Amino acid sequence: MKLLIVSDAWRPQVNGVVRTLERVAGELMAMGDAVDVIGPDQFRNFAMPGYGDIRLAFRPRAALRRLLDEARPDALHIATEGPLGLATRAICAERGWRFTTSFHTRFAEYIAARTGIPPQLIWALLRRFHNAGAGTFAATPTLLEELERRGFRHVLPWTRGVDLGLFHDGPRDAWDGLPGPIFLYAGRVAVEKNISAFLELDLPGTKVVVGDGPQRAALQARYPNVHFAGWRHGEDLAHAYRGGDVMVFPSRTDTFGLVLLEAMASGTPVAAFPVMGPRDVVGSGGVLDEDLRRACLAALEVPRATARNQAERFSWQACAAAFKEQLVTIV
Repeated sequence: MKLLIVSDAWRPQVNGVVRTLERVAGELMAMGDAVDVIGPDQFRNFAMPGYGDIRLAFRPRAALRRLLDEARPDALHIATEGPLGLATRAICAERGWRFTTSFHTRFAEYIAARTGIPPQLIWALLRRFHNAGAGTFAATPTLLEELERRGFRHVLPWTRGVDLGLFHDGPRDAWDGLPGPIFLYAGRVAVEKNISAFLELDLPGTKVVVGDGPQRAALQARYPNVHFAGWRHGEDLAHAYRGGDVMVFPSRTDTFGLVLLEAMASGTPVAAFPVMGPRDVVGSGGVLDEDLRRACLAALEVPRATARNQAERFSWQACAAAFKEQLVTIV
């Protein structure tokens, strides 16, 4: 199979969408398929307002047509609803090409939080975008049910995976010198992640934030006793997870949360709200509670082996196989 993925989220961005697409592409190529990704780096682009590290393609349609003609794929998947996704959808409509999409981000809530635009309007635009395709991949049963309830058609299940070789229990000295227990957040530092709900908690030990983003400076000034560690990657990130006693996930809007799997694979149990993402992923590997402080303290009692066992239920091989099975030929 020759697969083309079009995504507004691509390197050098650091987020769950990029990591997922990278791993799926790698797994499919290991199976013998040819996979190309078209991202914003191949076009004139500009920084997304408020997110200097996120680049968006500027008026990409003409150049995109040429790239699609050169690629001549058997299957086409549109991963995101940004400028590239919208342009690809329009070209596919012109040519009568079939394609699939995936739903990664709850933009309706994110945009409403920043602009006050009613989320119902954004949901209507998202529904129109995805319903033009032959199927929309949803990461969890809870998300699948919500999309169907909101009028999305042909919603298909597609889980995620974790690198069990990279993320594993081991030496736990990443935060030596900081008073324990270590309550750790990992991910983008942005308003939609609801990080202040974690940083406001009265907890023993030390709160650590691994990651960066537009809210970091404000949070760092507001919470001087929190240890902000910046981005970690690869083995450094795995080491950071292992050093935590609890991974705290305060987001109420994530559709999955790859960091949940990475933390649990590293032996670190999770504390989170009982919402989409954690409700489908955490299981016995942590504690979900509307009282996040209570979840954090209870998660200290979850055995690290139990967290690891929960993560082992997810594999990138199964994720890639499910992805491929649900693709459609373009004509």
